[in-house]
Amino acid sequence: MTRPEADDAALPLDALLTEAARGPLARLLPVGPAARLAAAALRSPGATAGRAAGLLAELGRIGLGARPAAGRTDDPRHADPAWADDPLLSRLLQAHRAARSSALELVEDLAADAADADRLRVAVARLADLVAPGTNPLLHPRWLRDAVRSGGSSAVRAVRALAADLAAPPRLPEGGARLEPGTETATAPGAVVLRTPLFELIHYLPATEQVAEVPVLVVPGVVNRFHLVDLAPDRSLVRRLVAAGQQVFALSWRDPGPEDAGLGLDAYAEAVVEALAACERICRVDRTTLFGVSTGGLLAAAVTARLERQERVAALVLAGTTLDRERSRTGPSAAPVDDAEVRAAITSIGRAGLLDGRRLAEIHALLCPEALVWPAWERRYLAGADEGDIRPDPLRAWNLDALHVPAALFRDLAGLALSGALTRPGAAHVLGGPVDLTAVDRDVYLLAGVADRVGSWQAVYRTSQVLGGKCRFVAVPGSTAAAVGYGTNAHRVAAGAVSAGNPADAERWRAASHVEQGSWWEDLVTWLGERSGTVVDAPPELGGRGLHPIHPAPGTYL
Repeated sequence: MTRPEADDAALPLDALLTEAARGPLARLLPVGPAARLAAAALRSPGATAGRAAGLLAELGRIGLGARPAAGRTDDPRHADPAWADDPLLSRLLQAHRAARSSALELVEDLAADAADADRLRVAVARLADLVAPGTNPLLHPRWLRDAVRSGGSSAVRAVRALAADLAAPPRLPEGGARLEPGTETATAPGAVVLRTPLFELIHYLPATEQVAEVPVLVVPGVVNRFHLVDLAPDRSLVRRLVAAGQQVFALSWRDPGPEDAGLGLDAYAEAVVEALAACERICRVDRTTLFGVSTGGLLAAAVTARLERQERVAALVLAGTTLDRERSRTGPSAAPVDDAEVRAAITSIGRAGLLDGRRLAEIHALLCPEALVWPAWERRYLAGADEGDIRPDPLRAWNLDALHVPAALFRDLAGLALSGALTRPGAAHVLGGPVDLTAVDRDVYLLAGVADRVGSWQAVYRTSQVLGGKCRFVAVPGSTAAAVGYGTNAHRVAAGAVSAGNPADAERWRAASHVEQGSWWEDLVTWLGERSGTVVDAPPELGGRGLHPIHPAPGTYL
């Protein structure tokens, strides 16, 4: 087993919107497939009894010591030598593995429908990962040793911390912890130059005497906050871009409330158009590069397709944006999308008015608990629950800092995911008219992480086949979110641009590509420089032409 890294498991939470049908518990146990499996078990009692008898016999052999010890593993939760050396803990780990295998075998025996089998296999694997012995800090040998040494005081502190973490969503270790905006995260200097009920527009302070004529507008996803592009003073894509002479703006979405339930895709698209106009006005230009992250990329592409004059968009940068939504997920931890569950979610969230973004954070943790739950539990419960000076990792803090999603926006995005309307010219409607993405002839910089756990890099690659322009497709190790936030040490590219049908197959692209050393940030800087127009003097102040600074960055909506 390859040890997963938390950075590789990070992702924009809006990638999980269509998996949010009934919350975390339903993702662990899909009700429909589970009910059909139970019915099949009743019809085939012999097969069920045989598997149960086999499991009981195996557990008996494990209890009697007739099976080899559990052995060492790369799983960080079970890396402590006691899991292999202590007879009781080793047997506990063996029993867990045996139960997991038996459950998967039962699914293979009884699930008649291939889609049901896929969803149940994923559910069983997720549940088994979540209840693995090492995931429970109260069973961990280190916790037990510390409890003995401290006379029980460390155990009391850990239990109190656990109770506090479970008290409110997201029910994860340090789920409510945040870094201080402006000092610990989102620190690039700038100012809010436009505020609306839906967003703030931040204009970043130039770092060079001369700047590129064409500005860059960052459009974040609709669930996570915008500061993935400005995680920390030493981990900031914004700082790198302004150091290269780019004029950079960023949208910061306001966290919607119950009164915003009716805000749909059109409202967010109109916000992008309004921000685009503000960039043009401030910089005195007639074109801007749009940089969309996840669903922010969907918004940027849809808006570009609907503009009366498409030339207002100089180029598109899309990070982790899938426009051709797969009906069957291909990410290593993802389950196929169930149409009925998503429709039920649309109804349920419509009644509630909002989808709680913290629910998505919980679902995300279920995808890879060994990377997304265990490291935080280790720090929180095993390293001393009273150590209040331990600060969360910037990427983890960003990933947990989720916005609510208005019911109308969820309905619109889920509908696009189920119907695949964006792949058919005219099938989707935005801003009062049909969307034809094949008519978008802008140059595109398309970024995908090969370790993304929802969807796949191949799904992002298919975006190049939906848009009509030429794409520079860049694949990075790890997740897209980690690459945007931290940069990378290497990236994979091909010599030429990709356009529809050239090549249509992602694997053919990979075969023709090569690895280049160095951060993709530098590759992006070069690519933008070729599409940013002439060089002009840096503006003497932020904002302009009636749009003046009203609050220091990162604004009031973060």
